[in-house]
Amino acid sequence: MNSMGIFLLKGKFMKNLDERTITQAVIERNSTSSNERLVDIMHSLVKHLHSFAREVHLTEEEWEMGIKFLTEVGQICSPTRQEFILLSDTLGLSTLVIAQNHKKPLGCTEATVFGPFHVQNAPQLELGTNISEGVKGTPWFVSGNIRGIDGEPIPNAEIEVWQADDDGYYDVQKENLQAYQGRAVLKADNQGHYYFQTIVPEAYPIPHDGPVGKMLEALNRHPWRPAHLHFMITAPNYERLVTHIFKEGGEYLDSDAVFGVRSSLIANWLRHEEGLDPNGNFQDTPFYTLNFDFILNKQKIGVES
Repeated sequence: MNSMGIFLLKGKFMKNLDERTITQAVIERNSTSSNERLVDIMHSLVKHLHSFAREVHLTEEEWEMGIKFLTEVGQICSPTRQEFILLSDTLGLSTLVIAQNHKKPLGCTEATVFGPFHVQNAPQLELGTNISEGVKGTPWFVSGNIRGIDGEPIPNAEIEVWQADDDGYYDVQKENLQAYQGRAVLKADNQGHYYFQTIVPEAYPIPHDGPVGKMLEALNRHPWRPAHLHFMITAPNYERLVTHIFKEGGEYLDSDAVFGVRSSLIANWLRHEEGLDPNGNFQDTPFYTLNFDFILNKQKIGVES
């Protein structure tokens, strides 16, 4: 920059940048990449980010607070805790991205948020297994069918399930974890039927001892999620489905902290008095059953699930 306070940008002389001209300068600087999609995304990001700062007249102190907040979000992340996903979920961004990328024909099971507690390499178990063996809680027998939009059974679909316990904790939130509990990978049978045993999960608060929790508190928002069971279902020639099943009449259905509830995903978790369970075994305490069918959308030609 010379004494006249001008500099050269893409062969053009421009005056010193100010709050009005900085946006176009950044956009032009970012335009040299050969990755057209990245350029498009960055152009839009810069424009909206700068417009936001202008709209609220962001102060330097507030800018510093924002940088500190994002730094703390990153610092608390670990192999078993993803605070950035939690931030995306609580701001509704996760739901927005899922909704616009997973539009399905009427009748297909709706997708919803992935959540921060999925893990890789969950144990592969046989159909009918108790995936929460040794975990205290009310017995729950879950079953149903995996079908296509035309009603065809989908054989051998891979079904990954994970859940909180009746204290509202996932296994990965517990100290000294020796083995995964309350999660498994199952295979539907050759008619698309699935079934397994577990325990009834309870409503729980998302982790709120970190920066996202402080944000919710400042916004006078609660951190609670309604009781639910996670599913991820994959099968050749069908779109992958990531979803939850919620308890009809459960708490927080209308105020889920991560905006994950869909009316079509609320089901009746039937309570039974002591007696024979679906496996023909006698239960000396009340137990629950859930029967829920999943309808997958056919995969578009040339698009991977």
